[in-house]
Amino acid sequence: MDLRIFTEPQQGATYDTLLTVAKATEDLGFDAFFRSDHYLRMGSVDGLPGPTDAWITLAGLARETKRIRLGTLMTAGTFRLPGVLAIQVAQVDQMSGGRVELGLGAGWFEEEHKAYGIPFPKEKLARLEEQLEIVTGLWATELGKTYDFHGTYYDLTASPALPKPAQAKIPVLVGGHGATRTPRLAAKYADEFNMPFASIEDSERQFGRVRAAAEEAGRSGDDLTYSNALVVCVGRDEKEVARRAAAIGREADELKLNGLAGSPAEVVDKIGRYAEIGASRIYLQVLDLDDLDHLELISSQVQSQLS
Repeated sequence: MDLRIFTEPQQGATYDTLLTVAKATEDLGFDAFFRSDHYLRMGSVDGLPGPTDAWITLAGLARETKRIRLGTLMTAGTFRLPGVLAIQVAQVDQMSGGRVELGLGAGWFEEEHKAYGIPFPKEKLARLEEQLEIVTGLWATELGKTYDFHGTYYDLTASPALPKPAQAKIPVLVGGHGATRTPRLAAKYADEFNMPFASIEDSERQFGRVRAAAEEAGRSGDDLTYSNALVVCVGRDEKEVARRAAAIGREADELKLNGLAGSPAEVVDKIGRYAEIGASRIYLQVLDLDDLDHLELISSQVQSQLS
């Protein structure tokens, strides 16, 4: 089971804070550092000093880390034109020496679009399908050849399809709870399917839909990696769990039900139940970015039991 650290910087984080967490992620043996792609805080936090851009952050981290994978859960399809996004991600992949992964979603948080003057179209999933086609198509175009795409929402003519990523293929993540279209998009474009903040039962059901869609598309269901994203709150005892839950504005019992919370043994057991339904990767949503002791505990007491 791969454990990845997943952050939500819109809730309040500087680049320096993210760099500290990314370096701890690397030093403590985690597989990857991922971040959200949002421009507005959620809930009652103040979000200070304000948002950081996902791909600018990852470009910086690409030069200041050496081993960990770097990516987004999920890049908002509403924020960037697909041709521009393909250039940005390929460049960051080059800057990292081939360690980037792209999670691409439709975008959903209308308030942040209003706050920063970003259009919020109704047909987001239809646009996402074209975006996935364009981004992967640009990267796959042979050197010396051009790429054309003429869709409903985007039109590319004689694109040189440059630059190319350092990797032969940047892994693409698709995720979500949708019962029909989401599995179909994952089957067509994704290397990994991610189920965010879902129970074991709901994850198993959705993984089954994606596997079926893959088979229908002519792929083996085993071609994809299946993963979950879950908030994490681990403590050596109940008091420490409660303290860490309170620090992120949550209740320990609720987190035990809906996330990965409790003692290291409890968390290892629950991760094992996700593994039984086909998950091979967990994105640990870390909400208190100043609590590096939390990461150390997860590394030494949870991750060590999963290898």
